[in-house]
Amino acid sequence: MTYTGIKFPPLTDEEIKKRYEEAKEEIEEVLKWKEEEEKRLVKGKTPQAKSAAKRALVKIPRRINTVKGNLLYWKLRVEGKSHFHASLERNELWDELKNK
Repeated sequence: MTYTGIKFPPLTDEEIKKRYEEAKEEIEEVLKWKEEEEKRLVKGKTPQAKSAAKRALVKIPRRINTVKGNLLYWKLRVEGKSHFHASLERNELWDELKNK
């Protein structure tokens, strides 16, 4: 196999900042989702709604950790760190949160 070069052009500073802003918005959406599910667990009208809320509440912490890792990654990229460095930091954070 021969080397064909970089498949994708590197992201510009504007694109990196945009992705960082999207990650901030995503964490807000996840926290809103958590709040809605907690309300549904208490005020659910049917047993099915309450059990669906319980299942969702199990998944939410993992989703929050994922978004926190992505937020850290894009924050480091905005600060000028390389993809390699930012990716290592993100993976270390995920490992730390997973083994908590």
